[in-house]
Amino acid sequence: MPHLARLAALTIAICLFASASVHAEDAKPLKALLITGGCCHDYDTQKVILTEGITARANVEWTIVHEGGKSTDHRVSIYEKPDWADPYDVIVHNECFAMVADEKFVKNVADAHRNGKPAVVIHCTMHTFRDLESDMWREFLGATTKRHEKQHPLEIKNLRTDDTVMSKFPEVWKTGDEELYVILKQWPSMTPLAEAYGVDTQASYPVIWKNTFGKGRVFGTTLVHHSHHMKEPVYLDLVTRGLLWSCDKLDDKGEPAAGYGPKK
Repeated sequence: MPHLARLAALTIAICLFASASVHAEDAKPLKALLITGGCCHDYDTQKVILTEGITARANVEWTIVHEGGKSTDHRVSIYEKPDWADPYDVIVHNECFAMVADEKFVKNVADAHRNGKPAVVIHCTMHTFRDLESDMWREFLGATTKRHEKQHPLEIKNLRTDDTVMSKFPEVWKTGDEELYVILKQWPSMTPLAEAYGVDTQASYPVIWKNTFGKGRVFGTTLVHHSHHMKEPVYLDLVTRGLLWSCDKLDDKGEPAAGYGPKK
């Protein structure tokens, strides 16, 4: 009987392993939408760096909406649709349209995330809709900011090495000249994950964080302005983990959940 019991246990273990393997192989790619464009940045280059870099690290397929040239007041066309975010698993915002201040328009964008659509918000997205009187966009981001310091090298300090997003991030990451965004308010739902010190203001500000907005998870970083820093493996690894976390596809070791690693 002990032999039969061991055989039965082994059979169950093999079946469970096979089931997990099949499940991992059958996992559908995350459908990600990248919204990009606007002033002050090389978005033609950055959209390639982000999409190719993340797909090399996770099971993600992309749709890209790149509009607005170098303007500051363009209304991204997809945002005009009431259910604009429905076809996607996660929205990556890397855009810069500060002068759009139509509250109804912005509410349609924010409500998709309030209702549960995961988001990644990068750099000048924090200054998008800056002229809006309402704070709804700042609440979604998790931070209120209106400006950045002059460019200088940043020393990024990891505040949460125990966090799944940050466990593989260096304790300190030093960049070349970059823009440190001055964070005027941290919303209560925001959890800072890393910070940097500003030479102009003589103060430290969050540069990486998590936020909860209604039912949605939001991963945010004010990094980076320059495309050559965006190419850094440290940065692409970070944003990939943030994206997976926002979709609840990051395991407790900071690795992609089964089936959500890069395609082989």
